[in-house]
Amino acid sequence: MQKPRDSVLLEQARQGDAAAFDMLIRRHDKHLYRIARSVLSDDHEAEDAVQESYLRAFTGLRDFRGAASLRTWLTRIVLNEAIRRRRRQRSMVNLDALLAVQERTRRPMHSSSLTARDRDPERAAAQSQIRKMLELAIDNLPVAFRVVFVMRDVEEFSIADTAKLLGIREETVKTRLHRARRMLRESLGEQLKSALKDIFPFEKPRCDALVQRLLGQVGFSRAIGARRRG
Repeated sequence: MQKPRDSVLLEQARQGDAAAFDMLIRRHDKHLYRIARSVLSDDHEAEDAVQESYLRAFTGLRDFRGAASLRTWLTRIVLNEAIRRRRRQRSMVNLDALLAVQERTRRPMHSSSLTARDRDPERAAAQSQIRKMLELAIDNLPVAFRVVFVMRDVEEFSIADTAKLLGIREETVKTRLHRARRMLRESLGEQLKSALKDIFPFEKPRCDALVQRLLGQVGFSRAIGARRRG
């Protein structure tokens, strides 16, 4: 069965369809969480930023004209929210200022076939450990590099879109991405690249909880309850 396009779900959500809003949240929440997490370096703060961004987006649904894709529009909202929160936490934070970082010395870590997916519980545990090492290495990147790295290599934004969303030049995107990749290669090695798609998971229980909080806050809770009873 073909999934409905964002534009269809958006129109249904504008008309008060709780199920459509539910689908929009689930379709984009992992992507938005990773973007927020790349700025904030804190799981709970990133989740709060995503929730607040969805609320802001919902209140502005009627003003969204589709000049950009819905994904891009939501990304811009969550980026702004995450940066606002980071600045609130650290009053002197500025993405460009963070380019001046001290040289980090890390002992190279080499992986083996543990990056391969396997049903063996021991291998699954090893895979999880590797993912955590990768997340830590990404967290240790300067925030300016980390945001570009997540947008380009994890979420696969184009150079042009990344530059536009961050308000920087395309050459700056290329430079930051190059430096981020080099720092990660030095700390983790090339063989961990395959684990990138598993970083910062936002699994079903957390997604369900986020959906319920959002639906309740925007007044859809009764509609969902009635739909389920029917």
